[in-house]
Amino acid sequence: MPVSRLRRLLVLVTVALLGPALAHASYRGAIVMDAATGAVIHEENADVVSPPASVTKLMTFLVVHDLIASGRARFDTPVTANALDQSMGGTQVHLAAGETFSVEELLFATLVESANDTAHALTQLAGGREAFVALMNERARGLGMLNSTFRSPHGLPPKGRRREDTDLSSPRDLALLARELVSRTDVLRFSSQRVRPFGAGVRAQPLPMRNHNKLLGSVEGCDGLKTGYTADAGFCLVATAQRGSKRVIVVVMGSPDSKTRDAHVRRFIEEGFAKIPASSVFAGAPTPLSPLAPAATPVSPVTPVSPVAPVRSGEETPPTVEFRLPPPRR
Repeated sequence: MPVSRLRRLLVLVTVALLGPALAHASYRGAIVMDAATGAVIHEENADVVSPPASVTKLMTFLVVHDLIASGRARFDTPVTANALDQSMGGTQVHLAAGETFSVEELLFATLVESANDTAHALTQLAGGREAFVALMNERARGLGMLNSTFRSPHGLPPKGRRREDTDLSSPRDLALLARELVSRTDVLRFSSQRVRPFGAGVRAQPLPMRNHNKLLGSVEGCDGLKTGYTADAGFCLVATAQRGSKRVIVVVMGSPDSKTRDAHVRRFIEEGFAKIPASSVFAGAPTPLSPLAPAATPVSPVTPVSPVAPVRSGEETPPTVEFRLPPPRR
């Protein structure tokens, strides 16, 4: 028996044996969607509103993609980090004010490492954080994301940690966002990377990055999209996988730990593929945007400003402590 079929069989047997227990494990909301048609296969509290944590960065990617598609930026546009980017805190690649990286490199760090500092640096493409967040909310309204309000490009909680001041979304809204991404952008080129160095050719010592999505390489066909965690949001995951002509999207928000979240998502992926009709054919994403496409208006790096108090950390990897020295200033 092929390894892939054996693996699926083991998952299905596990679901059959542990289904009742898994069904009662806690999460705030979940949804399973057919990416080809947008049909909802399964939902539980799909409209519950909750912080999405770093899953917010999926909307950041979409806005950057729109800016590139419109000619306002390119993948090779240089972005120079400033003091605000450097002060973000949480999961990061330790940008230092004055360091310059391409948009493409910052996007890889944003989706692979879930770096808050690179997500914030990308707001320079729209003229700053306020203008960029306005584009995020405009895009959300256009997609019919009725329960979503974005207030940051990264999903970190605000300093006061009041829920009404943080990013908010729902499983249904995030599934709509994921479908737009897999259907109309080349997000999978970024989200499918399990490991990647950051800063190769720029830093003397590139920083190794490892994707937080543990389903990559362990669930057949899984190639995205994004994890998220804060104390208020719990453990969230927007996942997608393709097998043959079928592509499934799964969103789980508010699990108590990453293992519980991943177990639910694995189960939903298998159940989703079993229920998607054979007639459903996912056409795939369009031809990727060329990094050499002409930019209508070149983007100049923002002049560094005085640092602000760092945002409180707590994103993505709370159980571990990792010390990394920032790169030497140039």
